[in-house]
Amino acid sequence: MLATWAEKFRPHREGVDLPPHHEQCLGCGPDNPHGHHLQVRRHGDGVVADHTFDNRHVGAPGIAHGGAVATVIDDLYGFLLYLVGTPAVTRQLTVEYRTPVMIGVPYRLQAQVQRHEGRKLFLVASIAGPDGSVVGTSTAVFVAVGIDHFTRERQ
Repeated sequence: MLATWAEKFRPHREGVDLPPHHEQCLGCGPDNPHGHHLQVRRHGDGVVADHTFDNRHVGAPGIAHGGAVATVIDDLYGFLLYLVGTPAVTRQLTVEYRTPVMIGVPYRLQAQVQRHEGRKLFLVASIAGPDGSVVGTSTAVFVAVGIDHFTRERQ
């Protein structure tokens, strides 16, 4: 299973839907009944996804839970790793919510690599409403790791 996952870190064509990280992934897994089922495609040097939060993601009435929004952004960043060609893990994730992210509204999420310093990847993302207005932005630092990071026993 891990070998199949590792094969995803290869070049992908523009506009092509990228494969989910795992079938049960909370962000993009098609088989996770509680997941977001995010579908992401390459767009230039970055990735893009369209997503509508539903009643499973409610924080306050009519508003998506901030953690649900952060989950989707973190997962979107994971797809950038396919373009970079190496697995990495989240070290830091910051989300700035400019306005509430509403339930039932289609949003466009975009992410790209801002810079690469050694093992660190500095990433940026935005989430925009149907009128194109940015409702949230994000920055993250991911750290590149080897595949063995995911197979080591944890104590």
